[in-house]
Amino acid sequence: MPGPTPLAVSVIVPARDAAATLPATLAALACQAGAPEHEVLVVDNGSRDDTAALAQEAGARVLRLPRGPGPGAARDAGARAARAPALAFTDADCAPTPGWLAAGSAALREAGLVQGAVEPDPATPMGPFDRSLAVSGLGLFESASLFVRRDVHARVGGFGSGLEGPGAAPFGEDVLFGWRARRQGIAVAFAPDALVHHAIMPRSARSYIAERRRLGLFCELVVRAPELRDALCWHRLFLSRRQAELWLALGGLATAAATRRAAPALAAAPYTHGLLALARNQDGPTARLAAVHVAAQLVGTAALALGSVRSRTLLL
Repeated sequence: MPGPTPLAVSVIVPARDAAATLPATLAALACQAGAPEHEVLVVDNGSRDDTAALAQEAGARVLRLPRGPGPGAARDAGARAARAPALAFTDADCAPTPGWLAAGSAALREAGLVQGAVEPDPATPMGPFDRSLAVSGLGLFESASLFVRRDVHARVGGFGSGLEGPGAAPFGEDVLFGWRARRQGIAVAFAPDALVHHAIMPRSARSYIAERRRLGLFCELVVRAPELRDALCWHRLFLSRRQAELWLALGGLATAAATRRAAPALAAAPYTHGLLALARNQDGPTARLAAVHVAAQLVGTAALALGSVRSRTLLL
């Protein structure tokens, strides 16, 4: 006996100055296998390049916005303009795999919100400082591969604006959206077969270090979504185990300097071991890689300390 007819879906792609990456996204959406009836809606968020023209040439419907609204507002505008009862979100630097839409829309029949999988583009080598995205489970909801019923989007109140901080784009609006949904009792699921490949963006060592200033925003994120302490944080206090090892190393070295004894410096061993292992696994001069990673982690640690003070919550 055949299964139920799949939901009709509006695929919403917010884009700003995305002429370099959007064609790959739209080409991937044109090759969806077994997908339900769907439309592709590109929300041109005030682009100054050929983003809108490229989207129209590819057959997508285009919604133009004035430059200014962040990606969350662009997604919400797309949701209001959507024609289908189900919404699928991806980004203009992503390439959904052929089964993405079929897998995500199928999972949406059992849940109001579905997080799909995200992996870095396997066809592009990733340098030690390059940027991409990976999602392999629930916790940090990411709009690179996200499915939601239209009525759920409205009930949760949309994405809204993200957290403002160092860097060009707002941060965390999709994470907060997902946790608001969970808090309202909406069924949430993870669909590993709804896989998107995220582009790998080249990044210099200096940019890699500077971007760590944004880690301080995780403190405010935890204030707004306290559930993240259990879902994300290591022992509820540290952003990651690596951060805990760095704090242990700093404490041990400070104690060794204050007491003029070598023994406390042994507390730096776990961090040092991990740093050497990381440097050995990367191409390039080991000493430079290690120095850049230490600088980036120190910047991130300072950002977390400052963010803890500003948001009045401790996250290290």
